[in-house]
Amino acid sequence: MIVCIPIDEDRGMNSPVCAHFGRAPAFLLVNTDEATCRPVSNGHDHRAHGQCLPVDLLASERVEALIVGGIGRGALHRLASANIRVYRAQGQTVDETLTALRDGTLPHVDPDMACTQHGHDHSGDGSGE
Repeated sequence: MIVCIPIDEDRGMNSPVCAHFGRAPAFLLVNTDEATCRPVSNGHDHRAHGQCLPVDLLASERVEALIVGGIGRGALHRLASANIRVYRAQGQTVDETLTALRDGTLPHVDPDMACTQHGHDHSGDGSGE
């Protein structure tokens, strides 16, 4: 499975999980079947709420799941339309987050969990908004 995790900086599996999908400077694409990972720059990083469009990028990379600290409703809807499952991150690093995915403890993000405004905390530890 190809999993995408928004990251603040590339440190491989030790990369810190970014608090918000659209504001991430990069994504780490992890192939869980092959145990490989590679960073991809967020070329659509506009850093303005509602203006991020990295969904096309992820669909072209055959991403099957996205693990985020926070995400807006529009992006969540576009990801659902692209058949990309979205989970809430738990842990501070990619490795910790993937361990939670393997353990089956990551909750799916539904529209009620999506961001409607900024200024709230997306710590990436699963504590919510």
